[in-house]
Amino acid sequence: MKRTKQTTLATRAWTVGTVADFLALTPEEAAFVEIQLALSDALRAQRQKVQLSQAQVASKLASSQSRVAEMEAGDPSVNLDLLIRALLALGATKRAVARTIGTARILQAACCPTVAAIEPPKYVTIQKS
Repeated sequence: MKRTKQTTLATRAWTVGTVADFLALTPEEAAFVEIQLALSDALRAQRQKVQLSQAQVASKLASSQSRVAEMEAGDPSVNLDLLIRALLALGATKRAVARTIGTARILQAACCPTVAAIEPPKYVTIQKS
């Protein structure tokens, strides 16, 4: 967001922050959410790459199409192990899964205080103070 827009919002009693700020997430919780979203995105991309429908993926996983849709949407009720198992079932390699986790938009400072952040937070929210 441009600095001028932030200044304008601040003069009108709005504050600008991240989703983690808005939800009062710890750095670890924010990192977990980012990893889950990265895996969800990777699952959708892998499914499309192998040209399968959600129903076909569900059949491979002995699950339902609606559950696969939840997995791809980043639903918080979906466990990381299910996302990883689904990726592997669709032909993703362990290295590709690890790369997905490793490149998730995580503030490295949350995990390793001596390392600078590698990327800014993925989402920005505006809230009235």
